Amino acid sequence: MGLFGLVSCKNLNEVKNSTSDKNNKSLVLWYDTPAANWNEALPLGNGRLGAMVYGNPEHENIQLNENTLWAGGPHRNDNPKAKEALSEVRELLFKEKYNEAHRLANEKFISKTSHGMPYETVGNLRLNFENQENFSNYYRELDIENAINTTSYTVDGVTYKREIFTSFSDQVIVMKITANEEGAISFRATMDRPEPAKVSVYTEDNDVLVMTGFGGDNNFRLSKNTPAIEGKVEFDSRVKIVPEGGKIMAGNSQLSVSKANSVTLYISVATNFVNYHDISADPHNKAKKYIADAEIKDYSQLINDHSKFYKKYFNRVSLDLGESESAKNSTDVRIKEFSTGNDPSLATLYFQFGRYLLISSSQPGGQAANLQGIWNKDLTPPWKSAYTVNINTEMNYWPAEVTNLTEMHEPLIQLVKDLSVTGRETAQVMYGADGWVTHHNTDLWRISGPVDGATWGMWPTGGTWLSQHLWDKYIFNGDLEYLKSVYPAMKGASEFLLSVLIPEPKNDWLVIAPSISPEHGPSIRSKNVTIEAGTTMDNQLVFDMFTKTIRAAKILNIDTELISKMENTLKKLPPMKVGQHNQLQEWMQDLDDPKDDHRHVSHLYGLYPSNLISPYRHPELFQGAKNTLIQRGDPSTGWSMNWKINLWARLLDGNHAYKLMGDQIKLVGRPDSPKGGGTYANMLDAHPPFQIDGNFGFTSGLTEMLVQSHDGAIHLIPALPDVWDTGKVSGLRARGGFEIVDLEWENGSVVKAVIRSNLGGNLRIRSYNELVSNQMISLAKGTNSNPFYQVPEIKPPLISELAQLKELELKTSYLYDIKTIAGEEIIVTSK
Repeated sequence: MGLFGLVSCKNLNEVKNSTSDKNNKSLVLWYDTPAANWNEALPLGNGRLGAMVYGNPEHENIQLNENTLWAGGPHRNDNPKAKEALSEVRELLFKEKYNEAHRLANEKFISKTSHGMPYETVGNLRLNFENQENFSNYYRELDIENAINTTSYTVDGVTYKREIFTSFSDQVIVMKITANEEGAISFRATMDRPEPAKVSVYTEDNDVLVMTGFGGDNNFRLSKNTPAIEGKVEFDSRVKIVPEGGKIMAGNSQLSVSKANSVTLYISVATNFVNYHDISADPHNKAKKYIADAEIKDYSQLINDHSKFYKKYFNRVSLDLGESESAKNSTDVRIKEFSTGNDPSLATLYFQFGRYLLISSSQPGGQAANLQGIWNKDLTPPWKSAYTVNINTEMNYWPAEVTNLTEMHEPLIQLVKDLSVTGRETAQVMYGADGWVTHHNTDLWRISGPVDGATWGMWPTGGTWLSQHLWDKYIFNGDLEYLKSVYPAMKGASEFLLSVLIPEPKNDWLVIAPSISPEHGPSIRSKNVTIEAGTTMDNQLVFDMFTKTIRAAKILNIDTELISKMENTLKKLPPMKVGQHNQLQEWMQDLDDPKDDHRHVSHLYGLYPSNLISPYRHPELFQGAKNTLIQRGDPSTGWSMNWKINLWARLLDGNHAYKLMGDQIKLVGRPDSPKGGGTYANMLDAHPPFQIDGNFGFTSGLTEMLVQSHDGAIHLIPALPDVWDTGKVSGLRARGGFEIVDLEWENGSVVKAVIRSNLGGNLRIRSYNELVSNQMISLAKGTNSNPFYQVPEIKPPLISELAQLKELELKTSYLYDIKTIAGEEIIVTSK
């Protein structure tokens, strides 16, 4: 069979209705051909287990992952030579000897023991079916409303159906194979893993196929003379096959089923991982128990328990941007045609697919979603599929709070807590500093030393960015017990900054040195020489870290001396600058190149995800940020494109944000596809290759177009594109414990909003049209009295004498205040 539409589908609509007639079809990815490769397979996950399902009638492949199967074992990667070289590197930077500083940082700071471990695939479960090659009426789907994958097709008049889900409630992958005639199902089951692998495959009790082994020895990108980090993660992956009718036979490391009426498969994977310093669990007993506990339930109970668990998260948010004539087409066709037509329901599906992926890759008590979530087919994936914390890991969690998935945020919070422990030793050994530090990359073992070379790794504010999530989660939930639990990590991140900030010689500003603006250096310097002092992003991160820690300490009524230190230090930080090209400067010096189209726009952190740059409070910085984004251009890699969607939403330009959505929803990965970033046929983001952060960035970006709550008020439809002039959304969350129970708009104007106040306090609403309410409503004046809506007070920007900023033009908006009590719902309507 060919790849693109060669399957006969004369009865496709009938098949579609028979497989998911109860589903909301707007929440289904569907295709009329099997997956041609991994980038067309469909992802399933329960936070711990991942599966990519190809849907091939004759040779099915289910590629497996478990979120703790990484190479290596517990270890550290600090470079103790850094402390002795720190003063010299700083001196070289302040003398503008950047090449020399770069060479010294590579020699003395970058780890010589480990550049981090890669996340690894478990391997493949292959099901080879008899006499299935001549199929017709082919259909496969991923129902993201229930987290179930279904494949159906017909061979010689017999209709076959495969249903598979990764159970949230029972911690196994369950597959049900049926046919509409008895005795029609025959196949061989095998398991394998990419080489090199330490794997043994054997059968047990004639109905269980088992593959065991260890994660790899690895010393990523280090010299041959460096001892490898021994692979110590032991795994057990097993499949129990239960046929109804027919028979099952074992032999030659495989199981064979013949002439069954239906078959249920229970797929289990477990490792010996307990936490980043403990690998003492028994993977074999764990894997056995998962199956034993699951198989005592009947199939209907398994699937009902799974869907119920999943839906309690997924159903919190609904979105309607309008119907699409294109919805009659398969998902790959819709992706290909999105930018040339208006397909609002595909934008909705893409948004909800991001939420599906976050629920499926990040569950409480598990590991944070990595660079590929939990889905990876390799032993050495691109960029190790690690935690790259100079944006990618953070971007994974941008949708967590705003799209009502706060529980999915918890694995990242735990990751930061872990790093606040391992990073304390790094801070002392490498910098002689208090507190804790993490650089641009970490892994399952919570390494915190710099890796990959000074161009990328000489960035000591990775922990500073991660720690913003600790506070940001609090300002959505207002939970004091939670704040107490994360405050020590916030405090430690701030203590590190207080220890390492140093006066720069020209203005006596306190700056971080050495550091970089992630992965980017001024074009006037030697290639890959990015090392700097006082980069704009670092200054923004330090400001945010101190400001948030001060607020947390005051709320908890502790650490008055530390508060005083941070308040005094804030006065000495560099201001943001607008340079000669009317741009927000990336560095202290005015070195930006207006023709530079680098993928990173790190100095726009202050616009998003932070709230340091506001059109209403800082028009010069706002205009400078906009100019920077225009100069960098729209074309980019997948994750960068999606960051820019969020940035244009914060710039209140919905049409430009939507234009970038069209650039993102562009079919790539096929022979006739364009090159560059975009979307694979399975709707996963293409950097390329696959990185999941782009999917999550899209979801948060669309949310920012509909509701923003970072700038002193809840702004309703702040960046609505013309193509979505009518729509509705429910379930989005805003800071201060507010939930958008319902938001409807027509002709680009708010017609109704129902907002629940979970914490009470002043509700300030910004709208582009006048509103009335069922409660006492007044035009807002002065500062918002709600403490969750404090806005940062920053220094006035420095503006180059050569800058010629245009007067900022903003759409007229109305600002209202409504007093609320906890548990109350406020209704506002158009006037």
